[in-house]
Amino acid sequence: MDPMTTSPPASLEVSGLAYAYPDGHQALFGVDLTVARGERVALLGPNGAGKTTLVLHLNGILGGGVGSVTVAGLPVARANLAEIRRRVGIVFQDPDDQLFMPTVREDVAFGPAAAGLRGAELEARVTAALTRVGMERFADRPPHHLSFGQRRRVAVATVLAMEPEILVLDEPSSNLDPASRRELADILRSLDVTVLMVTHDLPYALELCPRSVILSAGVIAADGSTQGLLCHEELMRAHRLELPFGFDPKSVTMSA
Repeated sequence: MDPMTTSPPASLEVSGLAYAYPDGHQALFGVDLTVARGERVALLGPNGAGKTTLVLHLNGILGGGVGSVTVAGLPVARANLAEIRRRVGIVFQDPDDQLFMPTVREDVAFGPAAAGLRGAELEARVTAALTRVGMERFADRPPHHLSFGQRRRVAVATVLAMEPEILVLDEPSSNLDPASRRELADILRSLDVTVLMVTHDLPYALELCPRSVILSAGVIAADGSTQGLLCHEELMRAHRLELPFGFDPKSVTMSA
């Protein structure tokens, strides 16, 4: 493939995605979303909008609906699930859902080892992932001895160790003190991966994601610059999105 003539496929392409749960509840009504390689995009919306349903389609946990999802050009289909789950790294809201081994090192090694990595190559992968989140000094600690913010960073490292195409973060700033919140933001900005961040924390979305998508009642209601969307008072009100008291998105100087 000639890199001069072919740009890499989008990290994520969702086309016409509609999904109803077995009880008949329709959660998505034809979602179209493209996220380019290296973009950082916030997925915003009220509770019940379909955000979790959309995320669970990205690595094939949910399927069987209408429409298609592709990750780096690879269709999310049964035959590709192992590779899709390597490429789509989901960091859950509670790090304790992801950390279950006796030490930090073993937690971060678990995924690559299950994928067949061994010896020096595995050790290098673990060290690189922990270094990217500033947790290499804690490799031999039990995860339950770490602070909540440190555990969340280790949870990010467990996903980075798989060298994903796209990092999906579910409410990454929740329950973090201000220092931990800033440290995680610095880490996320430094990563050379595509980021899709599901959050109710609108200032954090503005800080980290140049682009935001509002999902409301199972459809994409808006897609544009995060600052532009947060400044649109009527749009925000219509989709039950509220800024913290005193926070003015116009006052924030944006950087990519």
